[in-house]
Amino acid sequence: MKRIHIVIGMAFALAALFGCSEKKQQVVVYTPHGKELVRTFALRFEAKNPGVKIHWIDMGSQDILDRLRSEKANPQADLWWGAPSPIFMRAARENLLLPYKPSWAAVVASAHHDPNDYWYATFLTPEVIAFNAKHLSRETAPQDWDDLIQPQWKGRIIIRAPLSSGTMRAIFMAMVLRFYEQTGSPEPGFEWLRKLDANTGAYASDPTLMYIKVARGEGDVTLWNMPDIMLQKNNYNYPFGFVFPKSGTVVVTDCIAVVAGSKHSELAKKFYEFVTTQEALIEQANTYYRIPSRRDIPREKLPEWMNEPYSVLPVNWQLFAEKEDEWMHYWYNNIRNQGN
Repeated sequence: MKRIHIVIGMAFALAALFGCSEKKQQVVVYTPHGKELVRTFALRFEAKNPGVKIHWIDMGSQDILDRLRSEKANPQADLWWGAPSPIFMRAARENLLLPYKPSWAAVVASAHHDPNDYWYATFLTPEVIAFNAKHLSRETAPQDWDDLIQPQWKGRIIIRAPLSSGTMRAIFMAMVLRFYEQTGSPEPGFEWLRKLDANTGAYASDPTLMYIKVARGEGDVTLWNMPDIMLQKNNYNYPFGFVFPKSGTVVVTDCIAVVAGSKHSELAKKFYEFVTTQEALIEQANTYYRIPSRRDIPREKLPEWMNEPYSVLPVNWQLFAEKEDEWMHYWYNNIRNQGN
């Protein structure tokens, strides 16, 4: 029922938006990147292209995939900007994406784009352990993934509801995969998630609620992506800090793609190129804490914090894409809220 309400609500929102700018060409962007980043570049694109209106709808990564599936017979979106690569892999397999090779295709690693050009990485996003800096420090916060399931953190962890969140899916799936690669079974990973569930004080329905709960001290710790934690801390004065997990940070390949059946695919490609120029990515790095996937950006133009070292947790992203729905729904039906 909740899903139906969301779809109906978005349909009305789109109708209202289109009614406000009937004379302009409409480009619809589905994105989880948040209003700060997306609004800035939408307004700039409109200023350079006066006959175009960018309508962007902010929702969770999995919600975008579900919405594209439901709209497959009559696509409403033109561009999908932002989600981990496994979600884009599934979308490509389901013929939801239109192949497009951007002008900068040669300057990203082969692992950071689809071999048939269905999606390309824009950012590389580390997932971190974040904490309320009023209660904890980098020294007293959990230092690694396995610290999170220790008894002292019981009830002190706030987690964004994972099913609709690409960030949380990436973390949860990586935790299961690190055991699966050793044992050939997801059960040890599920047991880890059960212990995490037992220590989780609440699941927040959206990122904003998660930020508020941690800032209020309803929990001391959360798991989230580094760019958003830095944005909330530096732009909105949330009392946040973070640590890179010692055993390795899950680094998400954050992607962009044109939607199959787009009614304005050429304009969608133009906006795609606009938000992924060197100049745009340099600003996104310095202002919105995004690590660009393009390898041709001069290092001196990127912020100093990008030099902070961290190790990367190896993840089999192809296996991730194959098992994601199965394992995440197992978590939802058999683990969630059963440890308290």
